[in-house]
Amino acid sequence: MVQLRDIFLALCLVGCTVSLEVQITPSHGEISLGESKFFMCEVVGVARHIDWFGPSGDRIEPNRPDITVTRNDESSSTLTLYKAGTENAGTYKCVATNGDQQGESTVKVKIFQKITFTNAPSPQEFTEGDNADIICDVVSSPPPTVLWKYKGARIQMEKDVRFKVLSNNHLQIRGIKKTDEGSYTCEGRLMARGEIDLRVIKVVVNVLPTIRVWQSEVNATADVGQPAMLTCAVDGYPEPMVTWTRNEVVLEAGEKYSFNDDGSEMTLMDVTKLDEGDYTCIARNKAGESEQELSLRVFVKPKITYIVNQSISEMEEQVTLTCEASGDPTPTISWSAGERVFTEGEQAHLNRIYQASWTRPEQHKSLDGNVVVRSDARVSSLTLKYVKYTDAGQYLCTARSAIGEDDKLAYLEVRYTPKIHGAVAVYTWEGNAVNISCEVMAHPSDVSIIWLRDGLQLPNSNTTNIKIFRSPSASYLQITPESENDFGSYNCTASNEMGTEAKEFLLIPAEVPSAPSISEVRPFSTTAQIQFEEPESTGGVPVLKYRAEWRAQGRGGWVHRVYDVQDGYTSEATITGLKPDTSYEVKLSAINGKGEGESSPAEFFKTEPVRNPNPPKLQGALQPKGNSLKVSWIKQDDGGSPILHYLVRFKPVQVSEWKPEIRLPSVSEYVILSGLDWDTEYNVNVVAENQKGKSEPATMSFRTATEPEAIPDLGDEAALSMGIMLWAGILVVVFVLLLLAVDVTCYFVNKCGLIMCLCGKSGTGTKGHNLEEGKAAFMKDESKEPIVEVRTEDECTANHNAAGPTEPNETTPLTEPEKIFSDEKGKLGEAELSNAMTEISAEHNSIIQTKTSESKA
Repeated sequence: MVQLRDIFLALCLVGCTVSLEVQITPSHGEISLGESKFFMCEVVGVARHIDWFGPSGDRIEPNRPDITVTRNDESSSTLTLYKAGTENAGTYKCVATNGDQQGESTVKVKIFQKITFTNAPSPQEFTEGDNADIICDVVSSPPPTVLWKYKGARIQMEKDVRFKVLSNNHLQIRGIKKTDEGSYTCEGRLMARGEIDLRVIKVVVNVLPTIRVWQSEVNATADVGQPAMLTCAVDGYPEPMVTWTRNEVVLEAGEKYSFNDDGSEMTLMDVTKLDEGDYTCIARNKAGESEQELSLRVFVKPKITYIVNQSISEMEEQVTLTCEASGDPTPTISWSAGERVFTEGEQAHLNRIYQASWTRPEQHKSLDGNVVVRSDARVSSLTLKYVKYTDAGQYLCTARSAIGEDDKLAYLEVRYTPKIHGAVAVYTWEGNAVNISCEVMAHPSDVSIIWLRDGLQLPNSNTTNIKIFRSPSASYLQITPESENDFGSYNCTASNEMGTEAKEFLLIPAEVPSAPSISEVRPFSTTAQIQFEEPESTGGVPVLKYRAEWRAQGRGGWVHRVYDVQDGYTSEATITGLKPDTSYEVKLSAINGKGEGESSPAEFFKTEPVRNPNPPKLQGALQPKGNSLKVSWIKQDDGGSPILHYLVRFKPVQVSEWKPEIRLPSVSEYVILSGLDWDTEYNVNVVAENQKGKSEPATMSFRTATEPEAIPDLGDEAALSMGIMLWAGILVVVFVLLLLAVDVTCYFVNKCGLIMCLCGKSGTGTKGHNLEEGKAAFMKDESKEPIVEVRTEDECTANHNAAGPTEPNETTPLTEPEKIFSDEKGKLGEAELSNAMTEISAEHNSIIQTKTSESKA
């Protein structure tokens, strides 16, 4: 192009006359609305003037605000359109002149609208249930096609009739739901230009608050310092805030009310009756507000508000106690005194009547007709007619409702003349002092009491054998009869401000009791138990003792024994020292302070023949160490033959084999089983044996204690000290055993020594005891079995007549025998003593020999 222009210029210089050539670049002018664009007009040749003309044909002046024309050089000019509008559309012409030379060119400018979103806000909020119009205003030229998408997928209008695109291209959702919430895409398209643009609009669905109430009525109790809570469970979007009102006044947090974070829970502190009523819970959010009414019902525990003490004289007709109570619900009121509830059944019926209608008070009487209860609403009265002194005391008024109760006492004071009590007839005998009691009840209690006989006040100069003693509530006349004249009537007169009361008392001579009657005799081999009935007449004074007398039937002298009465009653006695298979007769007499009465008719019985002894009665006591047991026994009937020895066996319950049997002399009373296993249950059998045979085993079970914690290590020095002490103890024991052996030998050979001094000729029991102890100790050393300790009676002679509860003997309570037997009955025969000594000596020598061999080894 430059070359052509140069050629053209050269031709002009040589005088050729040629028109100017004008060209506009770009040759087509399409401008998007609002955009800016420039056009360049180029001239071939030299042009003095280059002008631009607008669509209206007017020349465009330079430096206009919307359109500018700029001369670049002698052959070009630029037209610039700024932010083109629709009024800028049309044909623009560029004209170049140079003298009489001229040239022009045109360009057609078209203004078009590209896809533009003029109003598509995000987010857009709606209320659930509303018809939502999602706004998306989009323009273009030509008008665009608008499409709507939800979560990336095109909305199928034909599938969900709730969705609809309106004529203005807005998306309408009828009855929008919370599930419709999310991101929607508004997309504009121009098929002619292949142009596309979109906007993402976030749709928020607000949900109107809803309120769920767990309890529309809340119960609370007043005046107990406890709070009450009202709760509204609220739902909605955005999360609602809750406020509370009462009587249209908003409740604020403070000393009385407190709220949780969202206000859905309101707590009322220290509830009172004034807090009762309706409360409104209001929930608000963007979608609106909802409210719910809750009721607080405040109950009040029963409280007795009025009750007073009353005072009355016994002569007056009636007195009324009144009790008033408050509370919600209205309490029922009842009256009681001690264990007695007045009109309990009728009152329950009355309560039902009152609950139905409080306008008609009812009246009911107790069975005796002297107590009347009236109740009306919150007031109840208790009326006592024909008041007696026994009606005085405390009356309890109790108000009850479903939430609690309250009670208060009212004291009824009854003023009355003295009431005299006491035994009218008093028995005694000459020389025996006795008290006549004049017990007085009175109110006021300031009472004067005097004693009279034959109109004369006692004591006086003629009554040296009478004394009077006084206590706050009684007067005692002490009489020591000296002759028959002292017996007879005595008068006690008591006075207070209310009046005077007198009572006659009789002093009657006592007699000896009548004979008791024997109802049954239960004989055994050497004992017999007598069952009897008390005398029909005690003579006016208590029976103190009973005397039993018995003898072989029809021969010999009577043997007797006296039995003391304990706890005021005795109905059996046990006689001992009987011979087996022998007939006896027995009779009883009763003894009181006056003396001994007649004996009962004799009863005849026969003792049983010689037989096996009865098993002993066992008692067990766990020792302080915890793994030792003291097994004690009480000898029962010996079957008519002396007990020779006791046989003791024991074993753990879970073990089948018994430990070696322990044989103990007949005088033994107990055995201590030591070194037992800890926390183990044991069985123990004890058998008594006489010449006839063995008794059935007496059995008992026990459990040892749990093993204590181990003793801390004492160290080498302590262990050494303990070892030395142990050996020293062993040496002392060996020395004592040797000394005992020598002493026993001296006793048997020369009839001298310590044992001889202690027991004399009848010392076999002690010797047998000591020898058996040595035998038990030896068994412990040899077998490594639990240590066995044996104790016997203090007496050296065995008692063959003892018996226990199975066959009663002299050890039975209330039957302690008197020392009535001769010395011959308390000793062994010479032959029996000799045999026993021989047996014990042989056993002892065997033990000494074994022990000596063991020491040498």
